[in-house]
Amino acid sequence: MSQLVRRNIAAGTTFLASCALAACVLSIWLAQGPSIAPALRVPGTDGSPPGARNEDKPVDLHGVFQQFTGTPAILTGAWPCFRGVGFDNIANDSVPLAESWGDSGPHILWKVELGEGYAGPAIFGGRVYLIDYDEKAKMDAIRCFSLADGLEIWRHSYAVVVKKNHGMSRTVPAVNDKYLVTIGPRCHVVCLDPVTGAFRWGIDLQREYGTEEPLWYTGQCPLIDGQQVILAPGGPDALIMAVDAETGKPVWKTPNPHGWKMSHASVMPMTIAGKKMYVYAAVGGVSGVVAESGAILWQLPWNAKVVAPSPVSLGDGRIFLTAGYGEGSMMIRIKEENGTFAAEVVFKHGPKDGLACEQQTPIYHDGLLYGIMPKDAGALRAQFACYNPDGTLAWSSGQSNRFGLGPFLLADGKFYVLDDDGTLTVLRSSRTGYEPLARARVLDGHDAWGPIALAGGRMLLRDATHMVCIAAGKKEL
Repeated sequence: MSQLVRRNIAAGTTFLASCALAACVLSIWLAQGPSIAPALRVPGTDGSPPGARNEDKPVDLHGVFQQFTGTPAILTGAWPCFRGVGFDNIANDSVPLAESWGDSGPHILWKVELGEGYAGPAIFGGRVYLIDYDEKAKMDAIRCFSLADGLEIWRHSYAVVVKKNHGMSRTVPAVNDKYLVTIGPRCHVVCLDPVTGAFRWGIDLQREYGTEEPLWYTGQCPLIDGQQVILAPGGPDALIMAVDAETGKPVWKTPNPHGWKMSHASVMPMTIAGKKMYVYAAVGGVSGVVAESGAILWQLPWNAKVVAPSPVSLGDGRIFLTAGYGEGSMMIRIKEENGTFAAEVVFKHGPKDGLACEQQTPIYHDGLLYGIMPKDAGALRAQFACYNPDGTLAWSSGQSNRFGLGPFLLADGKFYVLDDDGTLTVLRSSRTGYEPLARARVLDGHDAWGPIALAGGRMLLRDATHMVCIAAGKKEL
């Protein structure tokens, strides 16, 4: 036998022995199970799996304060939180609003540049409050502007890494005369003095309450109710919670027996059968809890995977729920008997069979529901539509009038609807049909999805990178 053949036989024997050893090790590993679970990779997350933290050290929420030259406006009116004073996206302001504009559209009073995102503003005391993200400095930035001219008054920033994932910031602050509360994209809650910007307290919901950061970051907006701030961590031991508005210390926590997670929806206050409660649509189900204690009044499982619209109260114990990505909508009714509450499903509809919204929360007005249909609604896709509470269509805007995922509000008997590219349409509030009154391009960017705010005849709108203030009143103020 030649030396070459002997060498090849020896090499082959060594190779087979190595393969046998590797197979043995692999079989033992598979039997025991891997010690590290594979991470889910989702396109658009820049390589970061959902829920993963990107800071090793706690974020210093005391942050950095900057004072600027802006001064508050001497103007009446307020839009102090998500969906306004009545939590219904209806402005009951006494200022009459214009029904038409000239060829140039409404007067744009001022415009400011923002970090990429969809966070909507709050208005209080002649000031505009917005949570933003400074991509260069890598900081969440709570910014205070003058409603008069858009000049920045002050800014409170804290360092946190937020990578682009369909923008960054996307929540609306809550503000009153004593407290300003924000939730940042990575679940950081901060309370400031609304006038001076002085830091009061901060909470990291992920570190302190076990919140799992939602895909596309936090969409939940905080709620100030008297001396309490209401939050929905969706953590192992706190589905919903109240903290003291002065100190940030917990007042009560609602247990989370089913392990439901934080959604993009916000907690809504409602009174049903004489009982004040907070209603929250989490990922996993919907809950109503006692406002005074957080005790669970009722719960209902719901398998919606991406929940952005918040619950809508229709009165008489009815609550309308909707979500995107094929989920559609559900009407439930809360019943009370001898102090015991229970939730039942009235109907469920797919996105082609009834009102459904992917991003914005519907408006209930004069016995009807209004909203923008989702992309999977068939022929009604992206149309502004009006539905009866039984789920039947009253009217829609038609195939030549589509609005993407844009926001809308109701004021002075008129709907103001913003489409994706920044075109604002005014239409009459009608029970019978689509009645447009005016239309104008007010923003030049894209993804104009941030909620609209209105106070004293001044309307604030934004796209992905800019916010504008327009004169919406019949008389410019």
